[in-house]
Amino acid sequence: MFTELPAWRQAAADFKQDRKTTLREAFQADPGRAKAMSVEAAGLFLDFSKNLVSKKTMEDLFAVARACGLKEQIQAMFAGERINATENRPVLHTALRNRANTPVFVDGKDVMPEVNRVLKRMAAFSRKVRSGSWKGHTGKPIRNIVNIGIGGSDLGPAMAYQALKPFSDRKLRFAFVSNVDATHFAEETFGMDPEETLFIVASKTFTTLETMLNARTARAWLLKKLKSPKAVARHFVAVSTNAEEVAKFGIDTANMFGFWDWVGGRYSLPSAIGLPLMLAIGPARFGELLDGYHAMDRHFAEAPFERNMPVILAMLGIAYNNLAGAQSHAVLPYDQYLARFPAYLQQLDMESNGKGVDRQGRRVAYETGPVIWGEPGTNGQHAFYQLIHQGTKLIPADFIGFCKSHNPLGGHHDGLMANFFAQTEALAFGRTAEEVRAEGVPEALVPHKTFTGDRPTNTILAEKLTPAILGALVALYEHKVFVQGVVWNVYSFDQWGVQLGKVLAAGIAPELTAEAKPRLAHDASTNALVRRYRKVNGRA
Repeated sequence: MFTELPAWRQAAADFKQDRKTTLREAFQADPGRAKAMSVEAAGLFLDFSKNLVSKKTMEDLFAVARACGLKEQIQAMFAGERINATENRPVLHTALRNRANTPVFVDGKDVMPEVNRVLKRMAAFSRKVRSGSWKGHTGKPIRNIVNIGIGGSDLGPAMAYQALKPFSDRKLRFAFVSNVDATHFAEETFGMDPEETLFIVASKTFTTLETMLNARTARAWLLKKLKSPKAVARHFVAVSTNAEEVAKFGIDTANMFGFWDWVGGRYSLPSAIGLPLMLAIGPARFGELLDGYHAMDRHFAEAPFERNMPVILAMLGIAYNNLAGAQSHAVLPYDQYLARFPAYLQQLDMESNGKGVDRQGRRVAYETGPVIWGEPGTNGQHAFYQLIHQGTKLIPADFIGFCKSHNPLGGHHDGLMANFFAQTEALAFGRTAEEVRAEGVPEALVPHKTFTGDRPTNTILAEKLTPAILGALVALYEHKVFVQGVVWNVYSFDQWGVQLGKVLAAGIAPELTAEAKPRLAHDASTNALVRRYRKVNGRA
C-alpha cells in the first residue's frame, strides 16, 4: 500500500507542517511561488500555487508516485499492455488520437491502420451528411441528428458538442437521448420531421438495454410516418461491433462504424463514438480535437513529474483526499460552453476510481475517488460558493477559464474573468477580522464577514476554447485519473459497479408488466414497491 511507503510518511509529515502556514504567509515568504508552481503544456496554463502545499511536499508526492511505479505504468499503458487486468484488455484510448501515427501493437498487430480506416469512413460519411448529398428515404436532406447512447456513448459527445458549438454547423440540429425515461426521447425529438432525421445508435454490443429500448422507440417513431421498413437504412447508422444485431435492427452494416474492446466507454470520444461531434464540427475540426489530445498525451508520457500537469493535479488530489480528509472536488468552468464538462468528469473520475477493492482483491484501507461536481461560472457563485468559502468542509476546486470569448459582447467577458480571478484570490487569502473592521463593519457582523481563506484551488487558463484545447483538457483529466488509480492501486478501467443494478432491473421489468400477479421474491421493501406500482397501473 502506498500509505506504508517511506515517501508517503514523509509527505504526510511535511503536509502537516505546511498546514501551519497560511497561504498569505507562504506567498509573502516566497515572491517567486506563483512562477515556480505553474506549468504550461498543450495550450493550457496551470497555476497550482494556491494550494496548501510547499515545494518540499510536492517533491515528496512525486517521490510517492515514483515508488508506486507510475513511470512504468505510463509506459505499459502506451505500449498496449493488458493493464485492465479484470477484463484482460489493453487500455489504448491514446491510440485513437495518435497523430504521429507511430505503430501501436496489441497482440503483435499494429492497431493504427484500423483506427485510421474508421476515421476516414467517419469523415466520408460526415461530408455526405453535411453537404446534403446524403438523403433520407423520401429524398430530403438530413436536418436533425439524434445520438442514442448512454454513459460514455452519450456524455462525451453531448459534452463536446455543447463545448464546441461555435464551430458547429448551425443548419443542423443535434439532440442526445440517453435516459430510458420516455420523456427524454419525446422532448429531444419534439418538432422534428422524421423525413429529415438521422439517428446514431451507439452501443458496442448493440444489446445495451437502455440504448436499444430508445432505439426501438426511435424506429417506431420514424416508421409511423415513413411506413416502409426500408426507411430505417437511410435514417439510422450504428456505432457498434455487432454486425449481426445491427443488420437485424434494419441498419445497413455499410453504415456501421466500429471500435474496439481496448477503448472504455468514458474514454471513447475520439473513436466512432465521436461521430455526432464530427457531423457537427466537420472532419478537419475533429482532427484538431485529436491534435489537442495527442499534445497532452505526449506531455504526459514525456515530461518529468515536477513539470507534468496530470501528475501534479493527481498528486495534489491525493494529498487532499488522503491527508486532509476532503470528500469531494469541484470543477468550475468559467465558460458556458463547458456547462456539461463537470458531468462528463463525474463519469470519467467516479466510474474509474470509485473502487473499494485494490488490484489484489483486498478491501482498501484508505479513501479512493472523491465526489466530483460543479457548475459553470457565476451561476455557481450564487449557489454553492458560500459553502466553499465559509463552510466547514474542505473542498479543493479547479477553475477553468479562457482569455478570449467566442461572444465578445460589451464588457461581459471582462466581467466574467474578473470574477474568475477574484474567486481564487478570495478563496486563498480570505479576509481577516481586522480587514473587516477597517471597513467600518459593526462588531456583531465581523465574524459573519470574515473569510478564513486557505481554500485550495487550481487555475487552468487557455487563450480560447477550441477543438484542440478541448482535446487537451479532456486528456489532462483522463491522465490525472490514471495516475491516481496507480497510486491507490485500483483498476481504473473497469466498472463492475454499474452491473448489479442492471441485472436486477432485468428481473424486475417483467414483474411490473406481467398480466398475472407475479410471485415476488425480493426483500419486503422492494416487493411492496413493485405491488404499489402494479396497483397504480391497474395490474394488481
